[in-house]
Amino acid sequence: MPMKSDREYRDFNISALPQNEEEAAKIVRGYASTFGNAYTLYSDNEYELREIMSADAFRDADLSDVILQYNHEGRVFARVSNGTLSVQADDVGLAIEANLGGTELGRQLYEEIDGGYTDKMSIGFMVDREADVWTRQEIDRKTVETRTINRITKLYDVSAVSIPANDATSISVRALVDGEIEKLRAERLEAERIEGERRRAEVRAKALMGGVE
Repeated sequence: MPMKSDREYRDFNISALPQNEEEAAKIVRGYASTFGNAYTLYSDNEYELREIMSADAFRDADLSDVILQYNHEGRVFARVSNGTLSVQADDVGLAIEANLGGTELGRQLYEEIDGGYTDKMSIGFMVDREADVWTRQEIDRKTVETRTINRITKLYDVSAVSIPANDATSISVRALVDGEIEKLRAERLEAERIEGERRRAEVRAKALMGGVE
């Protein structure tokens, strides 16, 4: 799968709607994102990164020509511009609905989703990182940071995926994790430097006063 460094990827669920004999359309539905729920992107013994999608995150996003693909590449199975894909925020999250009945390959993908062979989806999007809000807390001696995404600038695609947590997802999350861990290390080193200078100043002050023990 092509991995674009300027995009982030996340995994969500997709499912087929029940069909009847009169209904020829092959409709699938899912949520490209859910709002207000913290989910863990990364965790180890010392650090955990969580993420929350704000209910306003997609308010100003470019959703003009989102496409539905498989594994973020190859054929386009549905798209907003021709009316076969709808993407709309509701009270739960960003809901998507796609009609896969327009092509033979689309109908095959519908059958895979309907049969439970493919039940995950991933989205490719770009974030305005300056609008992100970060909070930090210490839980059981672990630094837990939570990133709240407040502004998505563009949603590129929603994709049915064969294996969730794909390489692109891992790379985009890893970039965030590395950046935050490096920032934490720098902050800790600076705090240690300041504390060291404070202690040395205390020792010098006591020495000048003849009070060194």
